[in-house]
Amino acid sequence: MARGALTVVGTGIRIGVQLTPESRAAVDAADELLYVNAEPLGDHWLASLHPRARSLASLYRPGVSREQVYEAIVEAILEPVRAGARICAAFYGHPGVFVRPSHEAVARARAEGHDARMLPAVSAEDCLFADLGVDPALDGCASYDATGFLARPRPVDTTAALVLWQVAAVLEPHAVAAGSHGGNLDVLAARLLELYSPQHEVVLYEASPFPAAPALVERLPLAALPEARPTPQATLYLPPAGTGAAA
Repeated sequence: MARGALTVVGTGIRIGVQLTPESRAAVDAADELLYVNAEPLGDHWLASLHPRARSLASLYRPGVSREQVYEAIVEAILEPVRAGARICAAFYGHPGVFVRPSHEAVARARAEGHDARMLPAVSAEDCLFADLGVDPALDGCASYDATGFLARPRPVDTTAALVLWQVAAVLEPHAVAAGSHGGNLDVLAARLLELYSPQHEVVLYEASPFPAAPALVERLPLAALPEARPTPQATLYLPPAGTGAAA
């Protein structure tokens, strides 16, 4: 097996303005750019960065298990690396935050003797702190995948902020078709109502991918969450409440 190289980068959230100089240098130095992106306009921009740029978005197919999708992405990245190529794999946001294929690709590449590294980038959570005016150092902040939050119950300190990722696909083991997101919010809301009052204000948030456009911020009482229709990239933010911890 030839020795290849893999650099995993993040594009940030805002199209064209949050790719760091370090990550751009990695794109330029690569033999091929492979990417997974959340916005169609971002696809055009990413395709323009490298003469051999290729989207892996077609590997996301409705009805296919997430595990299968992630495995397909990892193998698509590693195939040219194993052939000796220098590959740059770009993911939306921060490549190490809720991007399982990026970690797996780096780990496998290293285990197989290839050079592999991951570079940092702006994540949706970074944008959330800025857009909502939240300082996680004041009261603390816990951050979980929404499905994992339900599947692995743990004590929740309601005096700290709570961030739940991927709420639009909560309890969905398969890739979700457009327009089918948020079908299990009632289950998530029922668990949260054990911890917070029905009137507790929560925020469905999505960072804007466009520099001139505002973020999507929907504030609603927790009791109204089951009727909400979150965007596919939505994150749920619950500000601190009360003075004690709930089990």
